[in-house]
Amino acid sequence: MNGPVEPRPTDSPLPDLEVLLAGLRVVAIPMRVPFRGVTVREAALVQGPAGWGEFSPFLEYGPPEASRWLASAVESAWAGWPAPRRDLVPVNATVPAVSAEEVAGVLARFEGCTTAKVKVAERGQALVDDVCRVAAVRDAMGPGARIRVDANGGWDVAQAGDALAALAAYGLEYAEQPCAAVEELRELRIALARRGIDVPVAADESIRKAEDPLLVARREAADLIVVKVAPLGGVRAALGIVAECGLPAVVSSALDTSVGMAAGVALAAALPELPFACGLGTVALLEGDVTGHPLVPEGGVLPVGRVAADPALLDRWAAPTERDAWWRERVAACHETLASIR
Repeated sequence: MNGPVEPRPTDSPLPDLEVLLAGLRVVAIPMRVPFRGVTVREAALVQGPAGWGEFSPFLEYGPPEASRWLASAVESAWAGWPAPRRDLVPVNATVPAVSAEEVAGVLARFEGCTTAKVKVAERGQALVDDVCRVAAVRDAMGPGARIRVDANGGWDVAQAGDALAALAAYGLEYAEQPCAAVEELRELRIALARRGIDVPVAADESIRKAEDPLLVARREAADLIVVKVAPLGGVRAALGIVAECGLPAVVSSALDTSVGMAAGVALAAALPELPFACGLGTVALLEGDVTGHPLVPEGGVLPVGRVAADPALLDRWAAPTERDAWWRERVAACHETLASIR
């Protein structure tokens, strides 16, 4: 991969920077368990005429990539979302790279979910840790549950083939981003077929962090794609990528508060087809939220609709002054990038 794609131009108006900063609220919410190395989730929330929007790119992302998250927040708060095709969205449980003994406790936070995504290929862990974790998920959820694994590009082709050969014994729905590069994904699909290992390959980072998110489809490097609203620049931009790729899509989240999660639900609700449970249940991994009615699964589904931030909870989880200033500087840098594109 050669680096992140720039935000696609949208019809959403870009408010003046002063308007964005005037109503900006920055929160810092602890995680129940570490996730991708994150122990405290920081997010900046903005309110516009259409409602609330969330800007929460991970800390390591620079303005070219992070500005897509700002475009998504602006769409949510100033333009709103396309009309939904469904009222409820099925979601999966998400199991971080915890020990097998911790799996049951994590799954208990995802009421009614019959699909689980399990993190694997965690740095500092071994394949045996992944096998034990997936085995514990299968044991806890039973034979009828769907299990998918997510390696975040952590394996090379040979490692992925061996790992999926071992994990396939537990019945995998698919493997998400087992390798980092598109050509590696293509090579892995061929290798799995030759070995008779029936595990579909899903592309995530190869879509949302790519210069050309359609390359995956052209190279036949994946069986399905994972799309996330904020990293792709908003609901409309994500819908366009799904349509152009022509592959089945799973909607996932980027560890958002309920405000950001509502945008992911809006995307899932607007897709013409929704063949998979969506990775939109991660609010359950946060110690708190910005609304009194968190967007967590009940009966394995989430409702479609807006989420309004509660001023008292914004105060409760307000980030320290120095972090608030850091996020304001980040918004300014991303606003400059968006303004230059538009």
